[in-house]
Amino acid sequence: MKVAYFDCPAGASGDMVLGALVDAGCPLGALEDALGTLGVAGWRLTAESVTRGGLGGTRVVVVTDPGVRFHDLADLLAPLKRSTLADSLKARATAILTRLAEAEARVHRVPVDAVHFHEVGTLDTLVDVVGAVAGLDALGVDVVHVSAFPLGGGSVETAHGRLPIPAPATAELLRGFPVYDNGIVAELVTPTGAAILTTLAAPGRIPAMTLLATGWGAGTRELPIPNLLRVLIGEAAAAAPDLPTEALVAVETTIDDMSPQLYEPLIERLLDAGALDVHLTPVIMKRSRPGVVLTAYAAPDRVGELARLLFQETTTIGVRWQAWERARLPRELVRVVTSFGPVTFKVSRLAGQAVTVTPEFEEVRRIARERGRPVRQVLEQVRAEGLRGLGDPGATTAP
Repeated sequence: MKVAYFDCPAGASGDMVLGALVDAGCPLGALEDALGTLGVAGWRLTAESVTRGGLGGTRVVVVTDPGVRFHDLADLLAPLKRSTLADSLKARATAILTRLAEAEARVHRVPVDAVHFHEVGTLDTLVDVVGAVAGLDALGVDVVHVSAFPLGGGSVETAHGRLPIPAPATAELLRGFPVYDNGIVAELVTPTGAAILTTLAAPGRIPAMTLLATGWGAGTRELPIPNLLRVLIGEAAAAAPDLPTEALVAVETTIDDMSPQLYEPLIERLLDAGALDVHLTPVIMKRSRPGVVLTAYAAPDRVGELARLLFQETTTIGVRWQAWERARLPRELVRVVTSFGPVTFKVSRLAGQAVTVTPEFEEVRRIARERGRPVRQVLEQVRAEGLRGLGDPGATTAP
């Protein structure tokens, strides 16, 4: 599995992402071919070698017709829908543009379909987004990670007047991702750059990989530090042979001053908000206080919502997260006829063979209660019959 890690000491913009990918080996023609399928005229890409702060990089210059504008999300997505891009690329580009529109909607307190684009409605937004997903695809990247983002400072001129940096939409996009102040008074992270990286990437440190290539994408301005976005591309160590993997984030907090009664409703809310699993670990904290580490595992795009819930529902004042990769066995629900009647089993398979066969416990408990039998005995008998029944043609997949 190939991994890309974006290191953002000087921030990120759409054209810096393109420059980093081209510098890492993506042919400029691959971006142009993808953009050509959109059926939109008025754009041109050039790539040039530049130096920033003594370091070399690639600057991709996106030249577009200022008269080509997209007024809302539907207008911006229309060329994607008409294009002949692969469905996977369409889906990623659509997710980025939708996330951008959702951030604008939260800023202006209007529904997404009522957002009227200004700066992000230009053709170069579409070029940057489609170019980014096409470039990652051309390099064979499967998983993307990103470092913390420097916020920058000062103000920026927009269609709504002078606004503080980070721009309001950028700040919305960065929710759930680590940020810091590097002391530079400038716009370091643009809305498009933030939308691309926060949609595609999981936050965290550089994942373990065999490094294959590096790329440096140059920004336009000279800054007190080299104005470069770095991408590291490598081959990740497989979690297990011949198993698909997926990116997860572990969101954690440590608590020593909350009533134990509050954990049950908290866990329920976290699961409802997209957590895949939640567990509590007892720890001894400073001054020998007993405490609890609460860990919630979720997809990278759920970090912001889970962090918000932890701040709302607990006494914590700090939440941390870390990117993980996991291998997960495919599973299915199967109905098997037993001596107690049909029972639902969760079946996990490895290389097509069932390796875990587990009856749904609530059904087992109901049967035990109705039959006046110990739960343990019913569980053992149902499991044994389920193992035999899975090889029976009478076993049926549950709807």
